[in-house]
Amino acid sequence: MDFGRLPDLRYVDFRLPPDHPETAHVLARARPTQPAPARLHVGCPIWTNKEWLGSYFPAGIKEPDYLHYYAQQFNSIELNTTHYRIPDAGTVRRWREAVGPNFQFCPKLPRSISHERELFQADDLVVPMERAFSALEENLGWAFLQLPPHFGPEHLPRLERFLLDFPESVPLAVELRHPRWFADPVLADAVFATFEALNKTLVITDVAGRRDVLPMRLTTPVAFIRFNGHGLHSTDYQRADAWAERLAAWVAQGVHDIYFFIHQKDVRHAPVFAQYFLEKMRVLTGIVVPPPFVIPQPVQGNLFGF
Repeated sequence: MDFGRLPDLRYVDFRLPPDHPETAHVLARARPTQPAPARLHVGCPIWTNKEWLGSYFPAGIKEPDYLHYYAQQFNSIELNTTHYRIPDAGTVRRWREAVGPNFQFCPKLPRSISHERELFQADDLVVPMERAFSALEENLGWAFLQLPPHFGPEHLPRLERFLLDFPESVPLAVELRHPRWFADPVLADAVFATFEALNKTLVITDVAGRRDVLPMRLTTPVAFIRFNGHGLHSTDYQRADAWAERLAAWVAQGVHDIYFFIHQKDVRHAPVFAQYFLEKMRVLTGIVVPPPFVIPQPVQGNLFGF
């Protein structure tokens, strides 16, 4: 994720803003009479990480096996491949067979809908998309719509119409990028209230160069966070601490699900960050998600090394 990435972090204030006042209200209204434990889902944007061969993946495996081993390391994925094409039934079936029952796919809406047609007259694309996403069955998490950077508030009526017509069978989160969505607090609050009324989750994006896309406003009892790290720079760990503390507070208030997706330019850094973050979450919340681990590799040759 290059969106908001900066080459120099010296002047970035990485502190998380305070919660939006409505966040507590959303969680209070969604709290069931018999609360269930919050679910924590952590993952990366892709599973075809060749750089993990010989460490987090066994050496020598073929690409068709990558997802199976990825699902042993993470319990979710920000499924970017669906942004480029709608998968066919056979592909979706193979995905489901490669993972366990608790694994969650969070598919990104096709760019043909979000970027090419810009949500306009896209029903003929939404129907096959819904069919494909719904075929993930219990492995379907929250899909997400990433709006183009130039898609601003002047298109709000189109966005509202799209969300009203969007199939209820596919839970949806929405990522806003144009600065004017956030520049006017009155407009921002109106948009957030619309998402809340339509049961759509606002994506919270933590990137260095755009601190405005971090409103700390939950519109459903689901937190969907896209985190852009910087090569295990010290600020990555400081931000992990801050996020763990904030998410622990939301867990205490009754958040249902947390999706936390890690973007690192070097994918070898993502498992290391995940290990640190998951341990912080375990200590603060008691939620246990097994961290990524280095897979023991088979010994080559005989006991004498030849």
